[in-house]
Amino acid sequence: MVPLHDNNPTKITPWVNYGLIVANVLVFIYELMLPSDQLQSLFQNFAIVPSQLTEAFQSGDPTQITAQSLTLITSQFLHGGFLHLGGNMLFLWVFGNNIEEKLGRVPYLFFYLACGALAGLAQWFFSMQSSIPTVGASGAIAGVLGAYILRFPKARILTLIPLGIFLTTFRIPAVFFLGFWFFQQAFYGVASLQATTSIETGGIAYWAHAGGFLVGLALGPPLGLFSSKGDAIEGSRPNRRIR
Repeated sequence: MVPLHDNNPTKITPWVNYGLIVANVLVFIYELMLPSDQLQSLFQNFAIVPSQLTEAFQSGDPTQITAQSLTLITSQFLHGGFLHLGGNMLFLWVFGNNIEEKLGRVPYLFFYLACGALAGLAQWFFSMQSSIPTVGASGAIAGVLGAYILRFPKARILTLIPLGIFLTTFRIPAVFFLGFWFFQQAFYGVASLQATTSIETGGIAYWAHAGGFLVGLALGPPLGLFSSKGDAIEGSRPNRRIR
């Protein structure tokens, strides 16, 4: 299922959300300019490499711990391909503006980065010895989704759904769209623990997705998710939309 837009209007221009999208796109363009060996070096230095993070924690060296902990932030702006980037930015475009409006710009930026960092730790917890770099904004965006389902469960999401060889759209309540998304991530995360193949094969960081979603549920309310500022008519069709 692909979200196209929601019917949840905003009263602000979500500059932080725009900035995050632009930053991710610019970093990806930079990735495309690098030869393969330099790209691999970039991932090794700025992505989360679970085995390196584990080694840093075990060493007790503050310098090493700080350097590796920073990858919990820098990894959020790296992506592994066009579809990876495009899917993440689409979800951020659809859902991020409403959460920025509710939290405010500075708290939203803190919320986004914190969700991404804690989501990275969730993935690390289940793959501490892996040498596969973990990249992408999906953990942070999962936090945005967690906050969205909590604050706007009745908002309707225009969703593109394939039916065989045909494509159609449905308006799905956020509680169902995002609830299904979360349980799918949790299911695949559990399945990955039972898989007979090694985690070293790489793939999708399902535990980062599920963990980020839960962090978003937890962090949103204390940061002002249910404040009255910027209230929009939840679940109704907007006369105009600021994106």
